[in-house]
Amino acid sequence: MILLGTIVNGGAIIVGSLAGAFLQNMKKETQETVTRGIGLGVIALGIQMAIKNESFILILISLCLGAMVGEFFGIEDQMKRLGLFLEKRFAKPGSNFAEGFVTATLIFLIGSMAIIGAIESGVSNNHQILFTKSVMDGFMATMLTASLGVGVMFSAVPVLIYQGLITIFSSFLMSYIPAELLETLMTEISAIGGLMILAIGFNILGIVKIRVSNYLPGLLFLIVFVSLSYYYF
Repeated sequence: MILLGTIVNGGAIIVGSLAGAFLQNMKKETQETVTRGIGLGVIALGIQMAIKNESFILILISLCLGAMVGEFFGIEDQMKRLGLFLEKRFAKPGSNFAEGFVTATLIFLIGSMAIIGAIESGVSNNHQILFTKSVMDGFMATMLTASLGVGVMFSAVPVLIYQGLITIFSSFLMSYIPAELLETLMTEISAIGGLMILAIGFNILGIVKIRVSNYLPGLLFLIVFVSLSYYYF
């Protein structure tokens, strides 16, 4: 079953969020300390991912072009509207539901493990990477839910859709992509994802407010640029 890893990942987020819901009654000071700890961990992960790159110029160009496209279409605002839409139906207005949904969705989706794990599931039916990611995401969901609320639980839906689509498409397409190009793509995608995760960490800590979702089109630009440089340069 090629979607097993993705299904387990989504389930781990839901279970972790349910566990975190029981911890929401802890003191405000404790919640703030836990949230800052998550922010520090996210920043460390982002730095670790970002430094592993071979074409920093392409990453920077892709990030900037992606930001312009994202701002034009208002991707961040659309994600917040979705979070607020869900909040009206499943949580009290004025809660951190939307923030929890957007923050968790970005953390769980942006990263090499989500992409590489989904591809591995599709190409070889090996779910080990996504199983490992499930353990990490489950724990992260617990901590995020404790500090940001049940909006985190609903991030399981975009995770299922995103990773599921990658798995299905990779099962058909990846056999046609040269191994060298695939390895390069994974390295560069991990690096640009690391920069986005670093920005998420800054947002969690309140250092600066960055509309991270608006950088997501940069992933598509990077894939195009890396592929063109492989075939034509």
